[in-house]
Formats: sequence, C-alpha cells, structure tokens
Amino acid sequence: MTISEPVVIAQKRPLLAWVLLSLLALVWGSSFILIKRSLTAFPPEQVGAGRLVFALLFFTPFLAQQSRQGSIRVMVRHRWVALLASGIIGFVIPAFLFAEAGAHLNSSLAGALNSLSPLFTLILGGVFFGQSLKVKQVTGILLGLTGSLLLVFFSTTGSFEINGYALLVVVATVCYGLNTNLIGRYLSHLPALVSTAWLFAFAGPIALLTLMPTDFLERVMAVQNSWSLAALVTLGVLGSGMMSIFFNRVMQLSSPLFAASVTYLIPIVALMWGVLDGETIYPVQFVGMAVCLLGIWLVNR
Repeated sequence: MTISEPVVIAQKRPLLAWVLLSLLALVWGSSFILIKRSLTAFPPEQVGAGRLVFALLFFTPFLAQQSRQGSIRVMVRHRWVALLASGIIGFVIPAFLFAEAGAHLNSSLAGALNSLSPLFTLILGGVFFGQSLKVKQVTGILLGLTGSLLLVFFSTTGSFEINGYALLVVVATVCYGLNTNLIGRYLSHLPALVSTAWLFAFAGPIALLTLMPTDFLERVMAVQNSWSLAALVTLGVLGSGMMSIFFNRVMQLSSPLFAASVTYLIPIVALMWGVLDGETIYPVQFVGMAVCLLGIWLVNR
C-alpha cells in the first residue's frame, strides 16, 4: 500500500462522516439548553471557563499518554502556534461569548444564530486560505444564510425583532469560521484525538486562570447547584470535549465546509429543546429550518 492510499480510503467513507455530523448536531444543538441550565447557578464567565476546564479534565489521561510518545511531542512542538491560536479563537473566545449571550437570549435563538458559521467559513476560506468555491456551494451557503436569518430575526416573537446580544453570537460564529479554516489548513494532518486534546491543553489553562479568583469551587460544592453542575460538566466533557474529536474527524473524512455545515442542523435541535422548555416556535421558523436543510443539501451535493 502506498502512502497516499490511506487518505483515499478515508475520503471514500461519506456514511461515517454523515453519522458523525448527525451526532454533532444532536449534542451541539443541546448545548444551548445546557448553557441555560448552567446559568441558573453559575455566572456567565464561570460557565464559559468551566466548560473548558471540564473538557481539559476529560482529555488529561490522553494528554498524559501522548506526552510519553516522542512522535506526538515532535508534532505538537512543530504546531504549537497553530494549536494555541485555534484553542483561543475556536474555544476560549466563543465559550465566553455564548455564555454571556445565553444569559440574555433564548436557547433556541442562540442555536439559530450559530447557523451563521458556514458563511464565515466560506468567506474566510476564500479570502484568506485560497479555498476554491463552486457555484453550488455558494448557492447552498447563501440559502443556508437566508434560512438562518429567518430564524435569527423571527425567533423571539414571530415578527421582526433584533436583540443586541445577538451580536456576541455573531462574533463567536466568525471565530468558528476562522478556526475551521485554521484546523483544515494546519492541523488536519494530526490524528483527531491528538489535535483536539492538545487544543484543550492550551485553552484549558487559560480558562482555569480566569476561574481561580472567583467563587467557582464554592458554587460547585453547593448541593442546590447539583443539576446546574451536571449540565456544565456535560457541556464540557461531551459538548466541548468528545464532540470536538468528532468534528475534527469529520473534517478529515470530508472538508472544513462540510464539517461547518453541522450548524444548519443545530438550530433544529435547539428549537426543539426550546419548545420542551416552554419557548414558542412560529411558522416562519419552520420555513427557515427547511431553507437551511436545502442549503446543506446543495453544499454537499
């Protein structure tokens, strides 16, 4: 078998990519309700930092094992700048932005706003990373953006309305778009578990430093905060930790644009959680979700 053959084999596994994409949509679509539950006991800055610290704890055994392997140490040493940049841009900044926004927005609206990520992945990839774009991809992204805008501006009352805190989520999606391209360009050759673990090795300590001066431990130990703590741990271990491995794996199996298209499905899950939590879904939102699904189909046709 030649060196290039494993890559060809990996690229011929679209079914696995779709399965992982579906799992990502389910878990990340549930992240917004988990943020909402966490915020009942923890302030936004502790929710943002806490999820990253719990993700770091999840990856600690893997980091300890990988640190003993010389080949991995060499790869990390050669890519530490990209790992640090990706950790800050793709995890630290969005975690704090989403936590702050979650304190003021419905979880369904935050999930809908997250659908802007593929647009910024496309724009930043084309402008700064030399990605070639096909007409169908551009059409699909624009359709997805149109559907997302319907969800964004009609998610609160069913009529046109703009919430100022939505800008925080938009900035977070810009970070996601940039980070997706960074991973695709500089880190996609690393095994998914290796790249993800070391991303949190850089992002986790930064988050920990922000927690140390706060009363985070006192809140964690309080019995009445147990459900909020469980939501925060789930958010960190499953949402920020395990699903990040799946996300990197999807990019290895397909492309950064395909991986970013998970954000077309996330609003559907987020909106369903919103209904279960007493939030209202309006007919225009179903139209928006349908347009988003049409967009993802065109992107990956």
